[in-house]
Amino acid sequence: MSRLQPSRLIEHEEALDHALAALLEANPALQALYTIGGRPPLRKRAPGFKGLAALIVSQQVSTASAAAIWKRVEERFPALDVADVLGSDDATLQGCGLSRPKIRTLRAIAETVDAGQLDFDRLGTGSVEEAFQSLVAVKGIGPWTADLYLLFCLGHADAFPAGDLALQEAARMGFDLPERPSAQTLTGLAEAWRPWRGVAAKLLWAYYGAMKRRIGEPS
Repeated sequence: MSRLQPSRLIEHEEALDHALAALLEANPALQALYTIGGRPPLRKRAPGFKGLAALIVSQQVSTASAAAIWKRVEERFPALDVADVLGSDDATLQGCGLSRPKIRTLRAIAETVDAGQLDFDRLGTGSVEEAFQSLVAVKGIGPWTADLYLLFCLGHADAFPAGDLALQEAARMGFDLPERPSAQTLTGLAEAWRPWRGVAAKLLWAYYGAMKRRIGEPS
């Protein structure tokens, strides 16, 4: 069980409703975006090595391709743990559809966990910043992946993937900005949403999808 404060975890629908209410009460300007986008989905993933691996697999490929590759991974390794990755050669992993860069990243994560340098349980004992730094210290894990893991797998309500292009575009449209904000600019805007930045991200994604549907583009 995670040791983060329960009020800072978004692990179930009731927690999401509570967090949304707190976010909107503190930030009335977000109400217009919420009205358009509606209640965002929880989208909770399993934590731990397998959850992080699923995020790695989904990077830089279409949703359909990611699902197909992950299906092959699960068929070959139903539990997918550190031992599975460390005990498999590249040919076996490539046979699941994994690219060489993703194999290198998964091996780096597995080796770091095996060496005791990354403890998934301990990621839930400190601040989101501390957990973020522990993840990006592993070769191959970038800021976007770290934030998504903290938000969707760990359920941290204050994780915020400012480098996500959809979030940046949602902010541009929602706040009538002259151009899409950079990750740094969006991080600055998100300061007002603490300690619910992760909930704000969910709201912005929902708003982005709704706006894309309005103009007839795929979300």
